[in-house]
Amino acid sequence: MHRRPPIVGIPCDRRVVGAHPFHMVGEKYIAAIREGAGALPLLIPVLGEPIPPAEILAAVDGLLFTGSPSNVAPHRYGGTAPRDGVLQDEHRDTTTLPLLDAAIAAGTPVLCLCRGFQELNVALGGTLHQHIQELEGRRDHREEKTAPLDAQYGPAHEVRVEGGLLAQIVREKTFEVNSLHSQGIDRLAPPLHADAIAPDGIVEAISMPGAKGFLLGLQWHPEWRWSENPISREIFSAFGKAMAT
Repeated sequence: MHRRPPIVGIPCDRRVVGAHPFHMVGEKYIAAIREGAGALPLLIPVLGEPIPPAEILAAVDGLLFTGSPSNVAPHRYGGTAPRDGVLQDEHRDTTTLPLLDAAIAAGTPVLCLCRGFQELNVALGGTLHQHIQELEGRRDHREEKTAPLDAQYGPAHEVRVEGGLLAQIVREKTFEVNSLHSQGIDRLAPPLHADAIAPDGIVEAISMPGAKGFLLGLQWHPEWRWSENPISREIFSAFGKAMAT
């Protein structure tokens, strides 16, 4: 009997295109899950009346929380109101934050990238800096939006591995990552461990000691050209193996 591949649920972004709302996920995330984790991607709509987490968890073997042009709404973590022009997606927040709580409690394997990394910290009680580049002693972690995509997603700075789940997945103690974010962790949620740190002190990877299942958050984008990067290959492979056991 042929065994089906694991199913990875990917919560969408909600965008209005023309006059109509659409539910979207970037192709690079879908491809990395399909090819890098060997799983079947299942896109999860983020409706005004969200699908109950229990229904989602009953249908999937793992979850991927992706990056996005939008940010977690600051009121979710007691932050100040966002500046004009900063994209929000309350529909996504309403789906993802309770879903993260439920998935962690159930031990469902979870991988969180960029916005998803920030969602994980907020869901567990942490807070965010909204504009890292304006903080004294911090570098500008944003991409140059006018540059070609290969430049935007090229190596930007080093990270230092500090233990946790990431240290169990990769052997390297330091490596280069891309950087395409203006937000970042301010107060780390109490259950989480800082698995990797940037040279300016910004937390770049997180996991949870004692988690029931695979739980890893990364501030960078390992899905970009994942097959060309040995660190990214190891991360998606480990996620796939976690769902197969």
